[in-house]
Amino acid sequence: MEKNLLHTEIEFLKGVGTSKAKLLKSELNIHSYYDLMHYFPYRYVDKSKFYKINEIGNSSAEIQLKGHIVSIKEVEQKKGKRLVADFKDDTGNVELVWFQHSKWLRDSILLNKEVVIFGKISEFNGKLNMVHPEMDFQTDEKKSGISFQPIYSLTDKLIKNNFNQRTFLKLFIELFNQIYTIIPENLSDSILKENTLISRKEAFFSIHFPSNYEKLKQAEMRLKFEEIFYFQLGFGLRKVERITKFRGNPMLKIGQNFNDFYQNYLPFELTNAQKRVVKEIRQDLKKNIQMNRLLQGDVGSGKTAVALLSTLIAKDNGFQSCFLAPTEILATQHYNGLEELLQNMNVNVALLTGSTSIKQRKIIHSQLETGELDILVGTHAVLENKVLFKNLGLAIIDEQHRFGVAQRSKLWTKNTIPPHILVMTATPIPRTLAMSFYSDLDVSVIDEMPKGRKPIQTIHKKDKDRLALFGFMKKEIAKGRQVYVVYPLIKESEKLDYKDLVDGYESITREFPIPKYHVSVVHGQMKSADKEFEMQRFVRGETQIMVATTVIEVGVNVPNASVMVIESAERFGLSQLHQLRGRVGRGSDQSYCILMTKDFISEDSFKRISTMCETNDGFRISEVDLEMRGPGDILGTQQSGIIDFKIANLVKDKQLISITKNAVEVLLQNDSNLNKEENSRIKNHFLTYHKEKISWSRIS
Repeated sequence: MEKNLLHTEIEFLKGVGTSKAKLLKSELNIHSYYDLMHYFPYRYVDKSKFYKINEIGNSSAEIQLKGHIVSIKEVEQKKGKRLVADFKDDTGNVELVWFQHSKWLRDSILLNKEVVIFGKISEFNGKLNMVHPEMDFQTDEKKSGISFQPIYSLTDKLIKNNFNQRTFLKLFIELFNQIYTIIPENLSDSILKENTLISRKEAFFSIHFPSNYEKLKQAEMRLKFEEIFYFQLGFGLRKVERITKFRGNPMLKIGQNFNDFYQNYLPFELTNAQKRVVKEIRQDLKKNIQMNRLLQGDVGSGKTAVALLSTLIAKDNGFQSCFLAPTEILATQHYNGLEELLQNMNVNVALLTGSTSIKQRKIIHSQLETGELDILVGTHAVLENKVLFKNLGLAIIDEQHRFGVAQRSKLWTKNTIPPHILVMTATPIPRTLAMSFYSDLDVSVIDEMPKGRKPIQTIHKKDKDRLALFGFMKKEIAKGRQVYVVYPLIKESEKLDYKDLVDGYESITREFPIPKYHVSVVHGQMKSADKEFEMQRFVRGETQIMVATTVIEVGVNVPNASVMVIESAERFGLSQLHQLRGRVGRGSDQSYCILMTKDFISEDSFKRISTMCETNDGFRISEVDLEMRGPGDILGTQQSGIIDFKIANLVKDKQLISITKNAVEVLLQNDSNLNKEENSRIKNHFLTYHKEKISWSRIS
C-alpha cells in the first residue's frame, strides 16, 4: 500500500494534471510521487527578515522588502518590451524590471496593494533596481508557515509555462498532505541511535519545509547518510558475495622462481612500500578465495615490479598469468620490461596484440594451452575466445577503467576457477572515491618513490617565453639528455585555439636542424609499426626530441629523457598533466616539466597549472582534481549512471563517507546476509530500490 502510493504517477497529484505532468517528466525526470519527494532544493532563503530600502547598502545578497507597487509601464528595447514597475516603502524607491514577461505577469501585479518582493538589488543609472523579483501579495506569513524558503532548480521551459517556485511549493504541500504518515523508515533503530539521525519522514519534510537552520542541517545529514550508506552497502554485499561464493586457487608456496629472482636478479632494492604491498598480495593468494585487489601507485613508483613478483608466485604454484594493458604501446612496454628483468630466468613471456602476426598467434595459442607459456602480456586481443590457457591463476589489469565491464568479465571464463585479480592504476584515486567506489576491493597503495629519484621541477611558461624555452632545451640536449614535446592536437583546428603537432614539428625542426639534432614524431593516426619505429629511435638515443600527442601519456620509459614540455597545457586535465609529467624523472638526473600556456588563461586553468607547480604528490593532485571536476569525470562513469546522488557530495561529505563506511562494515560483520529481524527494513529497502543500481561487475 505504502509503496504503491509513493509510486503513484505524478499527474494524479492535485495541482498537476496531464500537461504539467508531461513537463515534469520531460524537464526534470519526475514521474511519480517518489521522484518528486527526492527532488531536493538546491538552496534556501531566510525570509524571516524584512529590510527597509534605506538599509540595503552595497550587499549583493538576496533580500526581502515589503511595500507597494505604485506604477507600472512597458518600455521599448531592442527586442520586444521590458516591464518596469515602481516599488516603494516608507524609506525610498526601487525599480522592478522584467526583461521577459507575459500578459499573465502584467495582469497579476496589483497596484497600491501591500506586496513582499524578494531578489538581488543592483544599481543602474543611479537608481536601485531588482531584476525579475519574486512577489507575494499575500503577506500574512502565518498562512504559509514558511520563512526558510526552499529554492528549486527550474528550466527555462518550466518557467515559460508559469511553473515557478510558488507552483512547486503548492505541489509539495499537497504531496506531504498525502504521504507524510506513510514514508517508511529504512534504517535500523541501532543505526539511527548510534549516528543521532532523525526519522526518515521528518527528514523528507524538513528538507522541503525547514522551520529553521538546525532542522535543515538535521534533514540534510539524515538523507546524505542514507544515500551514501546504501551506495556503500551495495559494494559491501558484493564483497561478502565474492568472499563466500567465489573460490580462488590457493597459492601456498613461495618457491624457487620467486626466491631466485628476488635474491639474484632484481636489479634494485624494493622500497618499503613495495615490500608491504607484495606481502599483502602474498597473503591474498594463499587463500582459497579469489583475490580482488586494487594496486594504486604514482607514476614511476614501481607497480610493475610488484606485478612481476606476483606472477612468479603464480608460476611457483603451477599457474599461468596474464597481463592486460589498454594500449599496444603500454603492452609492448610491459613486455619489454618483463623480458629484460627475466632474461636470466627460465620463465617464458609472450606478447599478444592486434599487430601480432597470424603465425605468431598460432604459436602463442598452442604454448598457452600446453602450459609452456608462463606469462602472456597483451591488449584486448588476450580477451578473444580463441585465447585459452592451461591453468590461468592470476590476471593483472593495468588502468582497468580503460576496459569495459563485458571485456573484463571475459577473464573469468579463462579458467574453471576464476583467476585472482590484481588491478593496477597509475592514476591516484582520492581517498573519498576509494572508500566509495572501490569498497568491494582490497586496496594496496605504493606511497613511496624509489631511492635516488630527484623530484621533478615543474615550471609554468607562456608563449612569450618560447625563445628562452628553446635555449633551455639546447642546454639539456648538450648534457646528453632527451626532450619530450607534447601537443593536444595533431593538426590545426578552426574551433580550438591550441598549439598543434604538425605546426610544432615544423618549428622545432627549424630551431633544431639536422645533422646536429634529430627529431622523432609520434601520434595516434600513425600505423603501429611506424609508431614503434619512432619510439625505438628515441629509446635508443638516436633522436634527441620526441614530438608527440598524448599517445605517450602511458607506456614510454626512457630514463635519459629529462625534459617534458607540454604545449597548450591549459587544454589538459590535472590527471593527464600528472601522467605526462611522469614520463620524465625516471633516471638519476634532475628532470623538468615545463607547462606552456597562452599569456592569458582562465581561473580554472590557472588553478590546475599552479597545483602542478606546487606538488608532485599524485594523491594531492587527485584531490584537487576531484574538487574541480567531480567524481564522474575522474572515474569515467558519467555515462554509466553509477553516480546518481541526489543530495550527497563526494567532495564535501568526506567525513560522512568515512562514518557510513564504518556503519556498513559493522552491519555486515554482524549480519552478512541481512537476515536478522532488526535489519529487515534495510534489506527490504535495498532489494526494492538499490539492487539494480549497483554495477556488480565493475571491476572483474
